Amino acid sequence: MSEFRQKCIGKTNLVGSFAAIPHPVAVEVMAQSGLDFLCVDWEHAQISRDMIESMIRAADLHRVPAMVRVPGHAPEAIQAALDSGAQGVLVPRISTAAQAEAAVKASRYPPKGERGVGPGRAAGYGYRIPEYLAGANDRIVVAIQVETSEGLANIEAIAAVDGVDVIFVGPGDLSVSIDAIGPNGADRLNAVIRTIIGATIAHNKAAGIFCASPQTVGQWAAIGASFFILASDTMFLGAGAAANCAAARNELA
Repeated sequence: MSEFRQKCIGKTNLVGSFAAIPHPVAVEVMAQSGLDFLCVDWEHAQISRDMIESMIRAADLHRVPAMVRVPGHAPEAIQAALDSGAQGVLVPRISTAAQAEAAVKASRYPPKGERGVGPGRAAGYGYRIPEYLAGANDRIVVAIQVETSEGLANIEAIAAVDGVDVIFVGPGDLSVSIDAIGPNGADRLNAVIRTIIGATIAHNKAAGIFCASPQTVGQWAAIGASFFILASDTMFLGAGAAANCAAARNELA
């Protein structure tokens, strides 16, 4: 658990998944699958603030690092996720260097940032504040998501921001933002992703990307990506149910 950030910034190949089902049982099932980490999807899933803490507890039980994709850039959301005991945050829709800098500041305690000190779960509800403060800046992963045409235009400046650990590509929103949706836009989208990953690696940051299926992991690893979020618990549930239903119907045919 304590080595998660070191693995990220050391560009160890890591495969995680989004946790979107708002229940700790789903987290426990995913945590026992062999994944390197989980990312609680507070941005797109219907997950409450108190449920985030319960989901992180479930991941902790199985010694699987859990980070949180926060709903936006608000420092209050970043602090809430980290106070819950998350090992890091994924901040979506970062389009400028200033936004990246703000994400870093909200995630780090002074003097490296502006994160507030509180007696949350991460700090033992106040019993371990000094110990937590002593190591949090070195242990918390700051990942930012580049998924807009503006972010693409500013990628060199974004990648140069000190304190960012991972630059993560969101292909879905990116394809919409650059008008490269569907098969006709695939070549253009892939070229843009290569540009983002290339700039990330050039600035010695870890590059990450969302992969809806495992078949795309290898192509991005080949150009330097090392941080992969593979589908989500809901996607795995749907795919598994559909495949087994089809298999059962084949047996009946």
